Amino acid sequence: MALPLTIAVKRIHEPAGPGDGMRFLVDRLWPRGVSKEKAALAAWLKPLSPSDGLRKRYHGETADSDEAWDAFRLDYFAELDAGGDEMKAALFTLDAAAEAGPVTLLYAAKNEERNNAVALREWLERR
Repeated sequence: MALPLTIAVKRIHEPAGPGDGMRFLVDRLWPRGVSKEKAALAAWLKPLSPSDGLRKRYHGETADSDEAWDAFRLDYFAELDAGGDEMKAALFTLDAAAEAGPVTLLYAAKNEERNNAVALREWLERR
């Protein structure tokens, strides 16, 4: 039986901490005001981020509504389930890191409870 994975979620603007383990940015766009050195990334896993269309649609709606969040998650999970070769390679990288120790998914959104990294962690834990 596989051990449960330790996957944390953290805003990229927060400083790296000793408990972060390997840090992976899972946003499609590089966050403003963050240098690559300060980010302390193991990798930028763009293929695991929502598509541009989904990202724009979610942020164009009332992102704080339960309906918009639920719709975003369902559409994002469908994208993850249908993943292509780039997404599979990114998942392989993330899975290998998670098997070795804790990982932290980084995001730039201001909402700490409703963002793609939170949704991605949910999807990873369910699969």
